[in-house]
Amino acid sequence: MEFKDYYNILGIDRKADAKEIKKAYRKLARKYHPDVNPSDGASANKFQDINEANEVLSDPAKRKEYDRLGSQWQQYQQSGGRPEDFNWGENAAGKQNYGYRTVNPEEFEELFGSEGGFSDFFTNLFGGGARQQSREDRGGQQFYQQARPRHGGDLEHSLQVSLSEAYHGAKRILEWENGRKIDVKVPRGVQTGSRVRLKGQGAAGAGGGESGDLYLTIEVLPDKRFLRDNDDLKITVPADLFTMLLGGKLSVPGIDRSVNLPIPPETSNGRVFRLRGLGMPKIKHPDQRGDLYVTVETILPQKLSAKEKELLEQWKSLR
Repeated sequence: MEFKDYYNILGIDRKADAKEIKKAYRKLARKYHPDVNPSDGASANKFQDINEANEVLSDPAKRKEYDRLGSQWQQYQQSGGRPEDFNWGENAAGKQNYGYRTVNPEEFEELFGSEGGFSDFFTNLFGGGARQQSREDRGGQQFYQQARPRHGGDLEHSLQVSLSEAYHGAKRILEWENGRKIDVKVPRGVQTGSRVRLKGQGAAGAGGGESGDLYLTIEVLPDKRFLRDNDDLKITVPADLFTMLLGGKLSVPGIDRSVNLPIPPETSNGRVFRLRGLGMPKIKHPDQRGDLYVTVETILPQKLSAKEKELLEQWKSLR
């Protein structure tokens, strides 16, 4: 039975705090998730180790027991001891009036069902999420204590949406390789990096424990018309020379509707106009919106006629 160095699996220091553990887990879970690496057995095994390491190190009680008992097992193994001879229960709980023994994988699955494919090391140390204790009563009959419920692990999944979907909100159906489908609702105003929590859609719990959550990490795809800056939008629109010189109205396409923008006479090329409340919805307050910034770009006339050139020469002499 292989010793599992959970700190090394997550790539963190043994003194890492909860925030560092969570950050390392999320980074590795995204990299080795089965949806990102379909039909890759090595990545699947790595993903299982990552979840197992997070299960232990993110739980203060499990982490404390692992730091103490895990190191004892490692020393015992290095000295040539056999797994079946190591008294896990005695080392974990101190001397008792009854003894513990290792529950082999077949017994464990028969008694409690398959609970997430934990390693033998984890099963012996924690009993698949809660220590399975075997003892004898006064009549010599062996019985087992019921495992305590274990909360399922959280999962991460990336999801791409268009800028229009980020504005209006979107609905998607996620389908896994095992045929499982999840209806997903993406709220209005999401940005790249936003995380949408789907409660109870993560890894299944064990021993009657609740399932974990599924976190969707959003990526908003680039848009051909608009450049997004947090909740604001930016757009460049062309205007003819005469509108820029004499003034007028310019039709500006917004993300939800077009508006007429008044252009004052003698507007300089590249001037930026701010249209309040025509940007993206604010994710926490979707009834509020950012602004739309419009850059006006002068388009000079092409293929001038002889008469137009003559008039321009006259204008030039006046200037």
